[in-house]
Parts: sequence; structure tokens; C-alpha cells
Amino acid sequence: MSMSDELVEHEELVSSATGRPLTKRGEATRRRLLEAAELVFAEQGYHEASIVKITERAGIGLGTFYLYFDSKQAIFEALVLDLNRRVRHSMSEAMTGASDRLAAERAGFAGFFRFTAEHPALYRVVREAEFVSPEVLRLHYTRIVEGYEAGLRAAQATGDVDRALDPETTAWALMGMGELIGMRFLLWERDAEGRPPAELDPKVFAGMTRFIDNALAPRAEEEK
Repeated sequence: MSMSDELVEHEELVSSATGRPLTKRGEATRRRLLEAAELVFAEQGYHEASIVKITERAGIGLGTFYLYFDSKQAIFEALVLDLNRRVRHSMSEAMTGASDRLAAERAGFAGFFRFTAEHPALYRVVREAEFVSPEVLRLHYTRIVEGYEAGLRAAQATGDVDRALDPETTAWALMGMGELIGMRFLLWERDAEGRPPAELDPKVFAGMTRFIDNALAPRAEEEK
């Protein structure tokens, strides 16, 4: 399966070898390969990883791999898009039912940090994509920003967010903040025994969301 096949988010999954839609069993096998690839790429990096290592981790025969992906790069690109889909789902699910945009921001970031704590591979895989597949890296970020920007525009229209803010710039700034906070306090953080945290420190989260609340809160319009 080529990268162009993977770029359409809702495209029907097909066999790389036959071009036919995958059965439920085929989808499950593909999922096992992606889960194994997530671990192998995270532990060893793109260049040290191999198809053999991925299939061994998945417990799947080498020949079976080529029914789903035609190369190491193809499964890497599929993994980036899969992680992207899942992190956005975690965020949107967390935001469901929020009373206003500021509450939605807090909930969305909570969903992002939960996913990041459970899937630290997100950082290494996405960063390696800059060199392995720049087009997919850009797609990863723009998919997140597009939804973010639309939400901010809607919130400005209802008065939940400062109307003077540029939605696109604000969306990129918030995404960058979340990524770097996660890197510093989840990916790099270790306890005395060298274990990573299971969740973001509540004090860090509170400080970050206070900053976001202050940045996004609507301002009283000056009388003309």
C-alpha cells in the first residue's frame, strides 16, 4: 500500500497484494502489525527497525506482512496516520459535553496527555517522520490544526474566545504547547526508579490550562 493510498483517512482498507477489501480477520492482522510496529519503531528507531523484527513482535509470518504493506516505509507511514487518528479521537472524545470552549480545551488536552502517557511512541515516530516521510508529518499536524481552527472560529462566533485572536496562529500555538509540555513532563520525566509517569502532573496541567484560559478568554470590546 503506497502513501497516497493511506492519505485518505476514511479509505477502505485493502490488501497490498490483491487490492481487495480486508476481511474482519485481515483488519485484525493489520492491527497486530501496526501495534508491533509502534513498539519496534519506538524502541529502535526507523533505521534500526526491520520488517522481520516487526513480524516477529506481532507473531505473524514474514510473507503475510506483504499482504498489508509493501515496505517498511509503508507501515511507518500507516502508523503515523493511525496514531494521528487515535490521538484526535482521544481528544474529541474527552471534549464531548464540555460546557464552553475553555472547558473543551482543558478536556481536550487531558485526552491528549492520557494518550501520550499510554503511547509514548507518538513522539519518536512523529519526529522521525520529518526525515522518513515529510509529507505524512505535515499531514499529521495539519489534520490536528484544521479541527482545532474550526473549533476556535466557532467559539469566537459565540463569544467564548477572544475575537481578536487569529484562529490559525492560535491553533498552531496551542498544539505546540501541548506537544512540548508532554515531551518535558511525560516523555522525559522519570521517578527515582527510572519509570515514566502514568499521567501528567496535576500541577503542571493546572498551570498550563490557566495560561490557556488567560490567553483565550474574551476581552471586553472597547467602546467606539
